[in-house]
Amino acid sequence: MKKGGKRFEIACYKNKVMSWRNKTEKDIDEVLQTHTVFTNASKGLVAKKLDLLHAFGTNNQTEICHLILAKGELQVSEKERNMHLESMFRDIATIVTDMCVNPDTKRPYTVTIIERAMKEDIHYSVNPNRNAKQQALQVIKLLKEKISINRAEMRLRFFIPGKDSKKVKEKLIPLVKTIEHEEFSGGLELVCLTDPGCYRQLDEVISRETRGKGKLEVLNLKEVEESEEVL
Repeated sequence: MKKGGKRFEIACYKNKVMSWRNKTEKDIDEVLQTHTVFTNASKGLVAKKLDLLHAFGTNNQTEICHLILAKGELQVSEKERNMHLESMFRDIATIVTDMCVNPDTKRPYTVTIIERAMKEDIHYSVNPNRNAKQQALQVIKLLKEKISINRAEMRLRFFIPGKDSKKVKEKLIPLVKTIEHEEFSGGLELVCLTDPGCYRQLDEVISRETRGKGKLEVLNLKEVEESEEVL
């Protein structure tokens, strides 16, 4: 990291830096080789305390290590960078495959097809500073403009007690795609298919409108046919 007109470095385990930034790694000792700030880590040249105070307002080595870990530029070779980007590209394609289906057939696409679509249809470039899940959600939005693809639907069961169940149902209907089963016995029971992105909103409606007395249960995370979509 360049700060206050000077360059500062920390020695890290490269494979752990992204895990730390994605908050999957919590133990900083698994990331840092040493809690020391250098001007040149490979030569072992330690930064002067006065320089640290001037640049960071503190000479606490661990605090500065945290800051450099969060905002510094990771030094890797071109080969390492390309390997990391290729691996992340495939991770993103795999997540998209797990989350989506062809809406016409209800079957998931293969990872190979999603990778090809990412390269040829939307020309997607991996952002090494964002995690794969965030980028997969972005890729899904971009792919929707090019190919027939949708998030796989969730199957949910609702139980809405009491006489107000009809009023609550009217507020749920805009958030569901298909009602598969409906039954009234001391309350309204619904089995529905919905977009996973609506789950939190449905949960909030049920909780608010029934004052916590209603129930929402996930029956299936994905509603898909078993075989893969192959083109």
